[in-house]
Amino acid sequence: NVQIFQNKDTVVLLNEMVHNARVVPLDGRPHVSKDVRQWVGDSRGRWEGETLVVETTNFNGKNSYRGSTTGLHLTERYTRVGENRLELRLTVSDPTTWEKPWTVLLPMRPTEGEIIEYACHEHNLSMFNLLEVARDAEKAAAAKGQAPSGQDPADDKQER
Repeated sequence: NVQIFQNKDTVVLLNEMVHNARVVPLDGRPHVSKDVRQWVGDSRGRWEGETLVVETTNFNGKNSYRGSTTGLHLTERYTRVGENRLELRLTVSDPTTWEKPWTVLLPMRPTEGEIIEYACHEHNLSMFNLLEVARDAEKAAAAKGQAPSGQDPADDKQER
């Protein structure tokens, strides 16, 4: 899931996965120095008619997307193709990794609900509680000689 924010000189692309928010300047500034390498690269955007074009360079090479190196270059083209539809055309290049650039097309549509916090279940007590209640129900059913709902006792060879 991606949430897109925009004002007159900046676009922010917020990815639900790992809370990655890319701030993309639209004011024509150049990319940072080639000596500055970042995990998600350095993005710059511009409008070509109705299409937002985002160029990203200066990756640090530690992501190694499909074997890519610090030479990775992404060109994203976001175009509204309907009232509630975007099309992302992503061109990936890295002369060290691929003989020529390649492009994928990703149709995008709105999702219902909010962007959810991306978090591990480590120390997530609600998950612990859900599992504990389920195990208690299984134990109670086994004590009565019944199978937990949806299971046949003959199929259950594990000791609880």
